[in-house]
Order: sequence, then C-alpha cells, then structure tokens
Amino acid sequence: MSMLPNDQTPSAKPKISPEQRRRRTADRLMTIKLRMAIGRELDDRSITTPAAIGAALGMPPAEATKLLTRHQWREGDVALLKVVAARLGVQVPIQDP
Repeated sequence: MSMLPNDQTPSAKPKISPEQRRRRTADRLMTIKLRMAIGRELDDRSITTPAAIGAALGMPPAEATKLLTRHQWREGDVALLKVVAARLGVQVPIQDP
C-alpha cells in the first residue's frame, strides 16, 4: 500500500478558486436581498399560505417555499429569484461590483 505524504493527502472537497468564491459570495448576498424584497412584497399583498405564494410566483407551492427559505447556496437561484421579482413587479436591488 502506498502512503501519500501529509502535504499530498486528497481532500474531500476540491478547492474553489478565489474568483469563484467571490462570485458565490456576491450571489449569496444578491439572493438575500431578493428574498427579502420578494418577502416584503408578498407580505404587503397579504400572501402568506404556501398555495398562494406558489400561485403568485407561478410555481408549485413546495418549490416556491423552498426557493424563498433555503439557506444553502445553489447555482441558478439568483436568476430564478430575479424572474420571480420581475413577475411581482419588485425593484431588483443593484449588485455592487
């Protein structure tokens, strides 16, 4: 059996580049801003039940609820939240460079 030196042990997760990390951080911040804006708009319209939220967002209730409440970063969430915000007529926050 071959033993790898300590500095060459395989890691469980591949490291992401600094640029990728910055992009993900920016995406996370944008998702938070969008979720807050969408949530406020839904509250202002008194839309609170999962079925009503799903109807307002144009998607199944479970999917709509997950989109607005999940804590894990997912690729594509920003684009989907921007579509939902536009559908509701919510002003999309400007992303800082």
